[in-house]
Formats: sequence, C-alpha cells, structure tokens
Amino acid sequence: MSMNKSELVSAIAAEAKITKVQAEKSLEATLNAITKEMSEGGSLTLVGFGTFKVQTREARVGRNPKTGETLNIPEKKTVKFTPGKLLKETIN
Repeated sequence: MSMNKSELVSAIAAEAKITKVQAEKSLEATLNAITKEMSEGGSLTLVGFGTFKVQTREARVGRNPKTGETLNIPEKKTVKFTPGKLLKETIN
C-alpha cells in the first residue's frame, strides 16, 4: 500500500479534525520548514519518529553496466532518514 499527498492531507484533516485546506497548508508549512533546514545542512529530530540529516557522499569511481566504461561520480549531498524507536516498534 502506498499513500500520495492528497491522501495524506485527507488523513491529517481527519485526525486533527480540521479542513483539508487547513491540513494542506499545515503540511506545506511543515515540508517547507524541513526543506529549509536540510538545505542549510542542518538536521531535524522528531523524537519517536526519526531523524533527518544531510550527509555528503564522497566522490567515487563507478562503472557503466552496459559498456563497462569507468565513470567519475562526483561528491554530492543527500538526506538520510534514521527511524526512531517508536516508529521501528510500530512497524515491526
């Protein structure tokens, strides 16, 4: 099963007993705050849920699987999510 954004908005609205418009504004504000923190290289911890943090992937040499040609893969930043204890317990 998978949930899309509109389904998430509906679930938030039902859980918080607010309108879908209010839920969507709240979700957008939350995502914007998380995105801003990540773009500044910070981290975000939601106790029980998990931690989002920016990590740097080192530059490395890869290989094209079709041709076998070696490629230089540049360094890049990525976001890592580590689930919290409560989330781990809930899903298991």
